[in-house]
Amino acid sequence: MAVGSPDDSFIQRFSALTQATPRRGRDGLLRVLDVALSAFFLLVTLPLTIVIALLLLATGGRPLLYRGERIGRGGRIFHMLKFRTLRRGAEARLGPYLGEELVHRTQAETTPLGGWLRATQLDEIPQLWNVVRGDMSLVGPRPIRPRFFEELADELPAYWQRLVVRPGLTGFAQVRRGYETSMAEKLAHDLEWIADRSIRLYLRTLAATAWRVLGQFLRGLAGGR
Repeated sequence: MAVGSPDDSFIQRFSALTQATPRRGRDGLLRVLDVALSAFFLLVTLPLTIVIALLLLATGGRPLLYRGERIGRGGRIFHMLKFRTLRRGAEARLGPYLGEELVHRTQAETTPLGGWLRATQLDEIPQLWNVVRGDMSLVGPRPIRPRFFEELADELPAYWQRLVVRPGLTGFAQVRRGYETSMAEKLAHDLEWIADRSIRLYLRTLAATAWRVLGQFLRGLAGGR
């Protein structure tokens, strides 16, 4: 069932809570690492990005990028970027769904080239720009659409704490449990990251993600065999 977008007063209530949460000295260093590593990866992947853009133009035309509303640190709404992997209009059709149901329905909306980009994780390259801009971090809770935030905050009282940090390109919850687990399980791991958010855990999560992405990339190149 579809869920309406949270109203301004609802978001402001949680924004006030997150602003009252003290920052840590290490947050500044994590931000420096975010910018430095993301800029490096954007530069390294630039030739591949150009090739992907040309393939998308040749097979499906514009738009090249998917821009989806997500809720970020302090309740700020931003547009998360991805290479477009779904058929036109898929966002409206997928809007009411979340969790495993969303995963299954997304597969049916995925284009052939989009399926390969998703299988190899290359569709997420543009999110590095979100990190450079300050919308996201390399590590943090995965960003969620605003329309689901109010529902989940009602179901899970600690859910608002995800707004204390920037959402992540990868997350501790995804590394530990994967994508098709319950929201409560994911939240428990997200809160573990928020409570710790040390340089060591940040680097460990990135390393585990890199290993997983490499495996997915190789399987994607092999056509999923």
